[in-house]
Amino acid sequence: MRILLVEDDKMIGEAVRDHVAASFHAVDWVKNLADAEAATGPVEYGLVLLDLNLPDGSGVDFLRKLRSRDIRTPVIILTARDQISDRIEGLNAGADDYLVKPFNLGELEARIMAVARRYDANPHPVVQIGDIEINRPQHKLSVDGAAVILTSREWAVLDLLTARPGAIVSKDRIEEALYAFGSEIESNTVEVYVSRLRKKIGKDRIRTARGIGYTLGSK
Repeated sequence: MRILLVEDDKMIGEAVRDHVAASFHAVDWVKNLADAEAATGPVEYGLVLLDLNLPDGSGVDFLRKLRSRDIRTPVIILTARDQISDRIEGLNAGADDYLVKPFNLGELEARIMAVARRYDANPHPVVQIGDIEINRPQHKLSVDGAAVILTSREWAVLDLLTARPGAIVSKDRIEEALYAFGSEIESNTVEVYVSRLRKKIGKDRIRTARGIGYTLGSK
């Protein structure tokens, strides 16, 4: 998924960005609330990782603004504030989870996947579609019992299609998930990765809804 990281600490931001990106997510990292607000306008994020103490204000206020705009994107607060009152305030403002610094990066990834599953139209960690088995948290795929290795961007496409089996996922939504801000995007990027994925899982399993997007199904 595409994740917005709002964190002003350079060391923590780099560590979180690199770890989350290595787990097959596209990450946009901003260091203040002004940039965070600008980012959430044009982009539909799968999740926000939000620090509370930022140079230009409070992450809780930003979260309240998101919810007041009816933006239901899941949010995990990452903060050094460890008081129960801080946790209550953050959760009441609309956060889905609250992780106190310093934290283990593996635990952060597990919490990201847990929160994502709660919002997912298909919350099951292991998905079976015909003879395809997809273990989403572990990024394992098998076709007719044989393991198939995917690149991170191939996983990004498959994960979007798996979240809503049978539903059409738009080309724009897939493109959004593939790239963070600043990445160079070719005009045929989505088609290229869909084609590569088809070669690995079977041409007829991903169907094209002409002019709209793609859908995943069994043979």
